[in-house]
Formats: sequence, structure tokens, C-alpha cells
Amino acid sequence: MGDTEPLTVGVVRESRAGETRVALVPKLVERLTGRGLRIVVESGAGAAARLADEDFERAGARIGDAWATDVVLKVAPPTEVEITRLARGTVLIGFLAPLSDVDGVRALREAGVTAFAMESVPRISRAQAMDALSSQSGVAGYRATLLAARRLPRFFPMLTTAAGTVPPAKVLVLGAGVAGLQALATAKRLGAQATGYDVRPEVAEQVRSVGAQWLDLGIEAVGEGGYARELTAEERAEQQRRLTEAITGFDVVITTALVPGRRAPTLVTEEAVRGMRAGSVVVDLAGESGGNCALTQPGAEVVAHDVTICAPLNLPAEMPVHASELYARNLTELLELLVDAEGRLALDFSDEIVAGACVAGAPEAERAEVD
Repeated sequence: MGDTEPLTVGVVRESRAGETRVALVPKLVERLTGRGLRIVVESGAGAAARLADEDFERAGARIGDAWATDVVLKVAPPTEVEITRLARGTVLIGFLAPLSDVDGVRALREAGVTAFAMESVPRISRAQAMDALSSQSGVAGYRATLLAARRLPRFFPMLTTAAGTVPPAKVLVLGAGVAGLQALATAKRLGAQATGYDVRPEVAEQVRSVGAQWLDLGIEAVGEGGYARELTAEERAEQQRRLTEAITGFDVVITTALVPGRRAPTLVTEEAVRGMRAGSVVVDLAGESGGNCALTQPGAEVVAHDVTICAPLNLPAEMPVHASELYARNLTELLELLVDAEGRLALDFSDEIVAGACVAGAPEAERAEVD
């Protein structure tokens, strides 16, 4: 790109099976073109999110080869074939799974791509509008509760009728991050009796703020960056014992507990499932990292001991319209940090957000070994 040429930004069509989101929406195309950027959208990129090529064109984008641009925007990590379509010097922004897809990140480095992972955006106040993990987790938490309500053979709300009173369903959410809090809030809106649990005691007030009760097991594990730290073997054993006893009193258990870069902790044992009432439901949002339930089969729905265990892998893709709008806003905020007032690429690696999100291409990232 020459000094006087406008920066071209490509929005590619996702190839991952089941991925329905798109990295940019027309409303934000208008915002970026107003900054002097040229937007190129691959034909059909927004189809699954109910966005036609014409919608992008009306917003000022051009339909064409989105891979042959200065900056490429994606949702899911690129495949091996897609990486070969990126020219050296291209900037790639998207979910890149830097802690789990080591080979993918290494391939991007070897291809000479400067890559920014949305998962790696530092969780600081200045970067809140770029926090795609949170925006998509909120979608997942909402959908998880709806999934549980669909699978539960009982009402969520309390009903008082001439035929008698139906008590509300009891819903337990394990993990009170963004997904967990949204799951609790949604369960409460549906009329269930919602209870939240987390090893970080400071989130108890957040749980109560959405109208849910707090389950106190007396075990704390406060970690860095707003995440829970990994429990010791003794703490895990005691936690499981107490959780197993508590879980049997709930109709629905939604699990959201993750430790970045590690296998998800097992919170729902087979013994706990066996003790749940027939027809109860477990929705495990940690399936991609192994699952929080001992009987979870990632990506599948199984019935064990008369309990339905669901482990969906990409719930945000079930709400592509709003999930795409939220993600596109996160991505746009980061992209605008990477360009100057004239719309030219200006990567300032002294900025902690830029440096933190970059997993390939920065001097520091190039020298670092992938763990």
C-alpha cells in the first residue's frame, strides 16, 4: 500500500462448518468508509447472518476478493488453505485461538502475517468496547438457558392454575462470568429460581444483581485478569464433593467455567448427574475445552441416568444477526486503534492493547516461542 492509497479492508466468508456470523455489518461499513477506508466484502459473506451483498454495497462496500486486501477481518480462525491466501504483510484480525491452536499461530507467523487475536485483547477499561469474548459469551449464556428450557420437560416459571400450582424450575449456573450472568438473568426472566456459583467470592453481588441467589461452598480461587485460577487437587476434591451434594437439588445446571489455556475443570461428576431428578438438564458451555461435566460429549447431546446433557460448541452462531452486530462493533473498535486519523495503518506496539492482542507480526511476538 502506497502512502496515498486508501487502506483496503476485506470481510471474508466464513468456511467453518456451522459458522453463521460475519465479521462486519453494513452499519459499521459506513463508519469505516467515513474514516477513509475501502471495504471489500466477499460475495455471500453475510448471507447466513441475513445480510445480502446488496446491503453491504448500499453501505459503501465493494463485492470482490476480500483476501487480497491490506487488512482481513474474520470470525473463526483461518484454515491452512485460507492462510495461504494471505499475502505477506497482511494484517489479520479475528478469533485465532492463540492458546489452543499453536500450529495455526505459527503458520501465520511463517506466512509473514501480522495477526491480532480478539481473545488476546487485554481486559482493561479502555478496551471494554473491543471485548469480543464478553460480547459473544453473553450471547452464549442467553442461548444456553433457552436450550435448557426447551429440553426440560417441566415449566420454568411457577404457575398457579385451577388444576393446581406448578413450582418454578430450579436453575444452577456454575461460573459467574459474562456467560453465567446472562444465563442467570435469562433464567430469572423466564420465571425460574436461579442460583449462581463461582469460586471468586467477589462476583456474589453481581449474581444477586440479576435477581439470582448465591451458592456459597466456601472455596475461593481468585486469579489474574478477572479469571479464576486453577484449583489445587485438594480444593478440587472438596469442591466436587460439595457441588455434587448441591447439584442434586436442581432441575437445570448450566456450566461456564473455563481456565484460559487449560482443560476445563470437571464440576459436574457422574455421581452428581446420577443424583439429579429424571428429566433434568445439563448444558455445558465448556465443551470445546473438554467440558465441565464428566459425561459431556463435546458437540453432542446425550442422555445419561435420565438426564439430558448438551454440549453445544458455538452457540453465538445460533444468533448470527445480533452476534455479528456485537462482534463487528468489537472488531471495528480494535481496527480503528490500528489506523491513524488519515485512515492509514499505524501499528503502535507501545500501546498495551495493540501489543497484547498481537500474536504474530510484532517484533516481540516474532521472537517469542509459542507455549
